[in-house]
Amino acid sequence: MKGLHIAAFILLVIGGLNWLVFALSGWDIGQLFGGMDSTVSKIIYILVGLAAIWEVAMHKKNCATCAGPGKSAM
Repeated sequence: MKGLHIAAFILLVIGGLNWLVFALSGWDIGQLFGGMDSTVSKIIYILVGLAAIWEVAMHKKNCATCAGPGKSAM
């Protein structure tokens, strides 16, 4: 579970940085892989979206701060 949490977190960071770059410059990181219509870009965007869903569903279980005082996060 910890490995999946770390992978999801990394994908969320990549997605967040992509949005930041896009907002500031209008350039999408997916263009490196052939643009929005390329299969590789679509797979990356799907993985980022699935990572977000996973983190929303599992956040309270994985987050020591949200688990509350005296409770274990894992």
